[in-house]
Amino acid sequence: MKPPVAAVSEAHGTLERLVAGVNDQQVAEASALPGWSRGHVLAHLTDNARMFTRIAEHALRGELVAAYDGGMDERNAIIEATAGRSADEHRAELARHTARLQAAWARVGAAHWSRPVTFRNADLAATVRARWREVWIHMTDLELGVRPDDWPEELACHAVDFLLCRLPVGTLVRAQDVHRRWSTGDDPATVVTGQVRDLAAWLAGRTPRVPPVAAEGMPALGPWPPHPPQQLDAASRNARGR
Repeated sequence: MKPPVAAVSEAHGTLERLVAGVNDQQVAEASALPGWSRGHVLAHLTDNARMFTRIAEHALRGELVAAYDGGMDERNAIIEATAGRSADEHRAELARHTARLQAAWARVGAAHWSRPVTFRNADLAATVRARWREVWIHMTDLELGVRPDDWPEELACHAVDFLLCRLPVGTLVRAQDVHRRWSTGDDPATVVTGQVRDLAAWLAGRTPRVPPVAAEGMPALGPWPPHPPQQLDAASRNARGR
């Protein structure tokens, strides 16, 4: 299935407009994420684009690389080291890495989106959908006016698909506005209903406009979908990279 490259480009445009007038004081202020300033969120979005560009460029050469050679420690160190940039610096770096990412994706032919990547042990197309989630969810975290209500309907449906594994087995999720349902097993014991954007926000750990409801009581959310490390020797990397 062709990934939503055009939709991610639109999300990038929304992000660019959102931060166009942000000043240094606003960048230093707290975001909706505990312990993170808006600068931390922008640093993460910028480095996330750099990371996906790296993965895409290697995939186009038939190579597999880790998202971060140093794992989560490297990711976190990059965010901490760059969170304190000025507003202008954040805008410039975000624009630069976003442009590089979109240029890398533009070189991917239809037959190559299925190339394997180490990110979530998936394929190159999955990184496009991951970037789509990252941009819209973290725009909400910036608290600059974008809310889950603004998420595209298709993005919200995708987020429910992706995050459904956070729910216990035996849960049915019903989106009343788009007439869609998702289930974590047969014969559900719990039925959660709401608008699709509210359901996506709840599953993503963000604040929905109208909280979803369940007559049986809302189920507790499990952890975010895991990102298992992938250990491959050189022979395996070469074989999978073809």
